[in-house]
Amino acid sequence: MKEEFQGQFSALIEKYTELMLGDTSEELQEKIKMWALYTHISKTMPPLAKHWNSQYPDAKKEMIDLVREIKELNERHRENQKKA
Repeated sequence: MKEEFQGQFSALIEKYTELMLGDTSEELQEKIKMWALYTHISKTMPPLAKHWNSQYPDAKKEMIDLVREIKELNERHRENQKKA
């Protein structure tokens, strides 16, 4: 993969994280990547997500917590945007 493309894609993730959460920390960018990929997998290949969930119940709980965190951060960011 070209280095230039990787940099451009990283910029896309950074901007998406900023628009979704109002912050661009590396930690939040990684969480957004996991959240986005898991969401895509669960919609496009539900049996795979279900299999993974049953294979790794602890990871499933972590993913549920991650989804909840992203949702809460997004809601908080949208509320702050309305006030501004």
